[in-house]
Amino acid sequence: MPAARPEDVDAIAAALPHTEKGISWGDRPTWKVPEGDKGKGFVLERHPHKTAVDPETGEMYDDLLVIRVPDAGAKQALVEDDGPFFTIPHFNGYNAVLVQQSRLGEISRDELEEIITDAWITVAPKKLAREMLSS
Repeated sequence: MPAARPEDVDAIAAALPHTEKGISWGDRPTWKVPEGDKGKGFVLERHPHKTAVDPETGEMYDDLLVIRVPDAGAKQALVEDDGPFFTIPHFNGYNAVLVQQSRLGEISRDELEEIITDAWITVAPKKLAREMLSS
């Protein structure tokens, strides 16, 4: 199984139905579903911010992705797993995980695809999600 790479994020998200890369949170590149004004973000690139710093260096992470998850249980499972996913107090109560793009190689491309697809399903309109799951 090949390791996930940062460029896989765009390839996976673009292959999902009715997605577009747009902007949210002011000016952050964000993958949304459906395309257009009603789109909801499922993967976004986060600005470096003092709320997310490397515990070893104290430097703000500059390559973070925020990925939506279906629920608190899925979030906990990803964060507690031995992989690259984590959370910060800023995201308490919000069903999303953080991951450094530079650490994506710690999981397989297939795992990344499953996580991004779940993120898509989480925010996609219910009818669209049902169509995707039934195909």
